Amino acid sequence: MAQAKTCSPTCESFKCVKAAVIFRKDGTWCIWTDETCDVADCTYAICVKRRLLPKGTCGESIKRKTVEKPPEEITCPTVKLKGRAFRKLGEKEIF
Repeated sequence: MAQAKTCSPTCESFKCVKAAVIFRKDGTWCIWTDETCDVADCTYAICVKRRLLPKGTCGESIKRKTVEKPPEEITCPTVKLKGRAFRKLGEKEIF
């Protein structure tokens, strides 16, 4: 499986909340901090698709894992009755 990519300011989904990113020949520059733009450490970096994970990891590059529970672990919730519904049905618990 491929490595997870880090988000970069050149991504089309990247956005700086302060609008402080300038693209230069040598890379991207943040005019707010007067340094190169580092997505992993910036609090103003966001992803338009909401896929930016902690430490600047791009969520688009990570495959999601789903775990299915065996049927015996799934339980039905029990509903306890009171008052009018209890008098009509005559049972204390419904499954």
